[in-house]
Amino acid sequence: MAGNFTSSTQAIPNVADVPRHVAIIMDGNGRWAKKRFMPRVAGHKRGLETVRAMVKACIARGVDYLTLFAFSSENWRRPVEEVSFLMNLFVSALQGEIGKLHANGVRLKVVGDLSAFEPRLVALIREGEAKTANNTKLTLTICANYGGRWDILQAMNQLALAHPEKVGHFGEADLAPHLAMAYAPEPDLFVRTGGEQRISNFLLWQLAYSEFYFTETLWPDFDDTALDAAIDSYRQRERRFGRTSEQLAVSPAPTFGPAATEKNA
Repeated sequence: MAGNFTSSTQAIPNVADVPRHVAIIMDGNGRWAKKRFMPRVAGHKRGLETVRAMVKACIARGVDYLTLFAFSSENWRRPVEEVSFLMNLFVSALQGEIGKLHANGVRLKVVGDLSAFEPRLVALIREGEAKTANNTKLTLTICANYGGRWDILQAMNQLALAHPEKVGHFGEADLAPHLAMAYAPEPDLFVRTGGEQRISNFLLWQLAYSEFYFTETLWPDFDDTALDAAIDSYRQRERRFGRTSEQLAVSPAPTFGPAATEKNA
């Protein structure tokens, strides 16, 4: 179900010291392992531990939405053995973590083109989403076989099929409910670990006005201190959304609180 969230290009979103939605590209697992003369897959296993830690850290800091880029639509180009390991790791992670997420009030969402996955994996995903559907402490989204261009295209196709009479006259408000993450506000803070400075086809629509933070820290080493550094950087940004600094000084955007009606819509 789509949430009733403000689009950053249509209106001025709410702003607060703590980003409501943090989106992360978890980069550097393979390099972390290579530095330790270990196989790349060891880095992915260690990276899963970081995911657990970040879920807890985001809850503690009052972040409402955490979105992680786990497997892109281009990652199928990696060595067959690594892809196979990642699929098996995804299965074991779902089997081992769903109960813990549910016990901690975390809602799980998995977005992407799931048609390429084995039926067993898809079934585990759907079971996990159903079990945690009513949780409200944090929404954890895993982007798997996801690409920003895929997302926009699939949304456009859905919209055209639903309203063929309006083709040629669609607006942003028509398309938004069909995007894969229509249930979440746009990310306030985008983080990429591992030193690369690009978005790699991640949330192309949703990152329009997000604040970007790049760090050399490899994902398995990304800890509470590293997250705090990212949030501290975010707090220093002037989020103008097309306005001038002078306008901000006169009429800053309102902040949101825990009672905001949009939360976990």
